[in-house]
Amino acid sequence: LQDQHYHTYELAKNTEPEKEEEKEQFRAALAVHPVSDVTLMYRLHKQFSRIQLHKTYQEIQDLQMQIRNLTSLTPAGEGGLSWPVGINAPFLPKSRFEVISWDYFTEQHLFSCPDGSPKCELSGASKADVGEVISSALEQLNRRYQPRLRFSKRQLLNGYRRFDPTRGMEYTLDLLLEAVTQKGHSHLLAKRVSLLRPLSKVEIIPMPYVTEATRVQLVLPLTVQDLDFVANFLDVFATNVLDARDNALLTLLLVYHPLEAQQVGQVDVFAGVKAMVGELEKRYADVKIPWISVKTEVPSQVKLMDIVSKKHPVDTLFFLAGVWTEVNMEFLNRCRMNAISNWQVFFPVHFQEFNPALVFRGEPPASSSSSELLRDGRFDRHAFAEACFYNSDYMAARTRLATDILERDEVLESVELFDLFLHYSALHLFRAVEPGLVQKYALRSCNPRLSEDSYHRCVLANLEGLASRSHLAMALFEQEQANST
Repeated sequence: LQDQHYHTYELAKNTEPEKEEEKEQFRAALAVHPVSDVTLMYRLHKQFSRIQLHKTYQEIQDLQMQIRNLTSLTPAGEGGLSWPVGINAPFLPKSRFEVISWDYFTEQHLFSCPDGSPKCELSGASKADVGEVISSALEQLNRRYQPRLRFSKRQLLNGYRRFDPTRGMEYTLDLLLEAVTQKGHSHLLAKRVSLLRPLSKVEIIPMPYVTEATRVQLVLPLTVQDLDFVANFLDVFATNVLDARDNALLTLLLVYHPLEAQQVGQVDVFAGVKAMVGELEKRYADVKIPWISVKTEVPSQVKLMDIVSKKHPVDTLFFLAGVWTEVNMEFLNRCRMNAISNWQVFFPVHFQEFNPALVFRGEPPASSSSSELLRDGRFDRHAFAEACFYNSDYMAARTRLATDILERDEVLESVELFDLFLHYSALHLFRAVEPGLVQKYALRSCNPRLSEDSYHRCVLANLEGLASRSHLAMALFEQEQANST
């Protein structure tokens, strides 16, 4: 057809497709017949997939050879040839803060744990990853040195890995191997190998269209322990949102303890908050800041959102904030862009400043440029109090939760919003550091009535948010010096 030749191949009766692969007529065939059963069809598909895979590997080798030949003609010469050939060169840090650290591991343990502990058991995907890398290293060694030598693994002495965003996951393995010669002589030797699991082809995932014009409904739960920080929150909200005419509203949740609720007629613990809200509404005539009184001993996120969700339309975009949150337009826009209805919810990781008494030790902080605003602090990965999500997504996940737990209060008290969306929705959970959310240092009040995980994370956030190791060491040193004199 149009000077192109298309071949067919006739299979003999009871033939084995695996044995036909060496025949050129079989490899060049466009159609194969007769195919008598489903099993034979799958076996043929497997064989032609293998043939295509071998062709792809051969093309890769040819391209690598061409790259080697051409590299010698470039200004950098053969020294500019990266390994593996055809893969991007390793990332070169411009400062010590950009150095990508290596994670140490053995076949049983990992020494860079997600929870920050110095040592944890290797399990799950990490264990499968290490096993696959070791087996791949042995396969490559045997392919290179056979038939003169045959290697078998005795032990992984040391393992290192790091993720380079420009090329993929890099591995360095120190292996204790048993090498057996053709004559049967064996010898133990240690060999270091380097491997790379390259990044696959990058794909653009289609995302629903969102704009920065969506109205954001801020929800601020307040307890008695938060009263000292409310004034600062309202001042920042007035400056960054109300003065800037940003399309955002605020609702306060005044959480009363049952004893406080009984005495609200005589002493209202939130009277000061209500007065501040009244002053704001006088200053901004077109602004209304409603508050909702809630009586509960355990102010869990799900319980509070159940109340707020019923009072707003299903298309409302919520931002559940904390009293230490300093709201600004930059973050609100990212909240609008990263929370997508029926697709994604956004849990930002705010930047927590260290205790100034430990960092500056009585000295006034030096003026810093805008690029150094996030200098004395850390991103608090233990915090899940702030979240951006749509009311419709919350209601759908909440309905699934209700059918699962049958409205048992003790279960509701232990479920956080992150767990709700993680286990009871099919949405994407976007968890990322957010430099637009910077919180001043404050000692958080941890409620022991909440879930054990929530209380434990709150305590860890207080401990790790004190200061960096160098600041703590300097404080201990000065204390010891004072005690010795």
